[in-house]
Amino acid sequence: MARTWLSIRVERISGQGGWPRPVRVFAASPAHSFAQLGEAIDQDFARWDLSHLHLFTLSDGTGVSLLEWWDGWAPDGTIDGRATKLGRLQGGAQFAYAFDMREQWAHLCTVGAQRVDPKTELGVVPDRPLPYWGWGSLPDQYGRRWDGDDGESAVPKRPRGLSDLPPILPWWGERQLR
Repeated sequence: MARTWLSIRVERISGQGGWPRPVRVFAASPAHSFAQLGEAIDQDFARWDLSHLHLFTLSDGTGVSLLEWWDGWAPDGTIDGRATKLGRLQGGAQFAYAFDMREQWAHLCTVGAQRVDPKTELGVVPDRPLPYWGWGSLPDQYGRRWDGDDGESAVPKRPRGLSDLPPILPWWGERQLR
């Protein structure tokens, strides 16, 4: 397959967590939609509560989003993210992606100057944008650090070794401590 797919670097600028900024680099077909890219970003930046509004803002100020989610309140000039294809982007283009308009998890997206071959980068030709490179820690969407974190409780005591795990693998569980 020819090098026909876009390489889109997505850097989280704001939201939970700080420096260094986590980055994921996606391979995306020009035929994929902005809605598909948004879903891929949300998945690969570890978001699980997907009920929040989101908006791409292109460098010319055009908004791209799922219009039905806005219930008539989308910013003026916003176009439909399901119908708008990534093929409108050129190498070097930069645009923003905001997830959860209240919390403003903002991202800088940059289209690479060189196209990529998805078979070479990913090993497959997927039906949606997929990351093929990245780095950085991804915090929980709501800042939780453990199951039951209420934001005020002390960090739970760390178990000795892996004694809290069932003994499915030889180095797990109480057996490992003996």
